[in-house]
Amino acid sequence: MTGIPPPSAAAEAPGNGGLVAGSSLWHDAWKRLRKNRLAVASGIVILVLTAACLVGPLVIATTWGYDYETQDLAYGARPPSWQHPFGTDFYGRDLLTRVLYGGRVSLTVGLLAAVVAATIGTVYGAVSSYAGGVVDSIMMRAVDILYALPYMFLVIILVTILGKSLLLVFLALGAVGWLLTARIVRGQVMSLKEQDFVTAARSLGTPAHDIVFRHLIPNTLGPVIVTFTLTVPSMILQEAFLSFLGLGVQAPRPSLGALINDGANQMLVFWWTLAFPGAVMAILLFALNFLGDGVRDALDPRMKH
Repeated sequence: MTGIPPPSAAAEAPGNGGLVAGSSLWHDAWKRLRKNRLAVASGIVILVLTAACLVGPLVIATTWGYDYETQDLAYGARPPSWQHPFGTDFYGRDLLTRVLYGGRVSLTVGLLAAVVAATIGTVYGAVSSYAGGVVDSIMMRAVDILYALPYMFLVIILVTILGKSLLLVFLALGAVGWLLTARIVRGQVMSLKEQDFVTAARSLGTPAHDIVFRHLIPNTLGPVIVTFTLTVPSMILQEAFLSFLGLGVQAPRPSLGALINDGANQMLVFWWTLAFPGAVMAILLFALNFLGDGVRDALDPRMKH
């Protein structure tokens, strides 16, 4: 006689010995992120823009022979056309090529500056919190002092002293952009360092640097990733502001900020030199911010599935 299997058997997951499969924080976060249509759409926009900025200048140079720096003064500034979809600038350079190349530069600066900021802030905050006592107090008072100083003023000083190369721009941005990450990581480590796994590591004689880098920092990656995704658009905007002041990426290499600066000086006559770089910058920043918000919500364990 065949009967209906007992309820316990029906609840068992096949192929895993009757155990129900577990779910990790990262798996849950990925499921929540996929349900956020705005974040997913923003991620697609970022991927498309990144691919266009990386491949576009090469395709245009191969197909039409335009590059970002060759001038054609006889051609001059002309509005959008089939030959030049974004028009040309005052010096006769194809604006589409310059916008795509400038987007590549801005994305590179934003990503690398955010990496520098996240690295310094994570290590600084973790060491400060784990050390505790006087060391923690001194290190965090230094952060408070830097917080009290104007952020952009410090960046301008560093760029002026160190130089105006692309490498030094993202180093200067990252070197003073780590303060928020340091505070967030410090708060996370304060709650983690008394957990059982850290106590067990201490009892086994694990060196302090191994506890910090192998046990504590990996457990702070969630908040660090969220902060990182929200730092990238901030760094791109800061680079644009520096380029607007003439302290960022130097000519003839363009960035979105430098192109917007050039367009602002000519907008009454050549409107397209401001409209297209400004539109690309706005779309990129909106997409990065929406994706950052989506990642933040996805990594919040209090969010429902």
